[in-house]
Amino acid sequence: MDVKRIVLFSSLALVAYLLIIQWNQDYHQTEVQVRAPDIQHITPDQPQGDAAADDSILAFSAPQTQEVLTAPQQQQRLVRVATDTLDVRINTRGGDIVFAALLQHRARLNSDDPFVLLQDDDLRHYIVQSDVSGLGNQQRVQLVPDQYEYILNDGDDQLEVVMRGEVNGVEVAKIFTFSRQSHLIDVRYELNNTTEQTFQPSFVGLIKRDSSPDPSQGEFLGMSAYLGGAFSTQETRYQKVSFSDIQRESFRESSQGGWAAMLQHYFISAWIPQPDETSLFSSRADRQGNNIIGFRGQEQLLAPGQNLTLAAQTFIGPKVQSEMKQVAQHLDLTVDYGWLWFIAQPLFWLLNWFYGFVANWGVAIILVTLVIKLAFFKLSATAYRSMANMRRVAPKLQRIKEEAGDDRQKLSQAMMELYRKEKINPMGGCLPILVQMPVFIALYWMLLESVELRHAPFMLWIADLSMKDPYFVLPILMGVSMYLQQLLNPTPPDPMQAKIMKMLPIIFTFFFLFFPAGLVLYWLVNNLLSILQQWYITHKIEKEEALKTAKS
Repeated sequence: MDVKRIVLFSSLALVAYLLIIQWNQDYHQTEVQVRAPDIQHITPDQPQGDAAADDSILAFSAPQTQEVLTAPQQQQRLVRVATDTLDVRINTRGGDIVFAALLQHRARLNSDDPFVLLQDDDLRHYIVQSDVSGLGNQQRVQLVPDQYEYILNDGDDQLEVVMRGEVNGVEVAKIFTFSRQSHLIDVRYELNNTTEQTFQPSFVGLIKRDSSPDPSQGEFLGMSAYLGGAFSTQETRYQKVSFSDIQRESFRESSQGGWAAMLQHYFISAWIPQPDETSLFSSRADRQGNNIIGFRGQEQLLAPGQNLTLAAQTFIGPKVQSEMKQVAQHLDLTVDYGWLWFIAQPLFWLLNWFYGFVANWGVAIILVTLVIKLAFFKLSATAYRSMANMRRVAPKLQRIKEEAGDDRQKLSQAMMELYRKEKINPMGGCLPILVQMPVFIALYWMLLESVELRHAPFMLWIADLSMKDPYFVLPILMGVSMYLQQLLNPTPPDPMQAKIMKMLPIIFTFFFLFFPAGLVLYWLVNNLLSILQQWYITHKIEKEEALKTAKS
């Protein structure tokens, strides 16, 4: 029995099985057709959905039994803010961000519409809220903006949106500061106490989302990455809190610094309180079944006649690690590479480094493949040398099998004697290949999670490396390369094993039909490099054997 072949086939089958299992776990939802709102028809006077009627933000940090009843709906209008990166709508009732389109990211490939992350309509309820608690207010404050449309002009680096209101004699100014080339928004409250009463206000920031599917999952043929909440605290730098967890029980933890975020494939919304303050992070579900996560900041003292500023930041944008690292500590961990992150992270750094030179993610993947191949060159050479030696002694193995007949013990002893005589390790080709498997899996998750590859073209018909090859050319070429590689390997002495090995290129071609084109590109280039290396080693060993035969 060819033990090496059994181990090799088992390892390949195991990897395929693990990938399928992971798909079923992480990408089990059916594809949802999502339409982006027609933002051309959204005016500053047009409120979206019923977000403005929700006063639950004022009771967010209180026990579940102390729900604040929804107050009668007040007048509400939307303020439009447009920068080079964001197009948002802010509701004048409470100052919630009820719509956010990411102008540098398309809704779909070859679409002129921006990707909509926040929205409050019949498709999705996903908004970012903030307010001040501790002023004796039982309902959201009605704010009046200085103007109803703000646009970041050329040459300006920042844009301030000012909205004013009054709560129980306290003058409230809510100020949003948008910056050029940034998805981070500074939010601050400037309070002026004109009363004789002392207050203890605190900043409350919430993210509210229903349980509707990830709108970007359609781009991945019905697959969806993690969709849910996440927190970072002093105790745990990155902790997921799924929708099912939120519906089942509340999360509550105090921490200095930290953040609360709502995650989906490629994109994120997050609240980041002041790093030097102690905040209460928590989650809960409201009576409508929406998932709510956020924080309540540290209480401050607002004496009569005094002024006070409360501030926090909200991030609404793509999971670009370099940008998120500058926003908050550990926020870049929301780009989740799984348990092989320690391999995937250096691979992404290398990929990004190459992209800085070639400005093409497909070419960068090829260069990363070349580096990985060079790193495993000696290990691969050991495996291919073992395979070449097995190929060289294949005729002798066939004769041993014919002579042994049905005597399995005699066959095994004769094979081991041949291996000893020829100085061949039948397991020599397995370990080097197994060592490389974690790299492949880590690369798989790295390419899957990186928003940089979303809608990134390669060449010719490959217009999106994060999507499958639309014409299946790369998977077919990959299957052909696997078949050619098999021609360089020795034929297993067991006919059943030989048939199974011949089926592997077909099986893997089927698996790779719906894989991201970037991953298939890596596997194809890796196979081509392996074929060249294996052909060279096999040719060298056969030449050496021919010289030995000629001399004898």
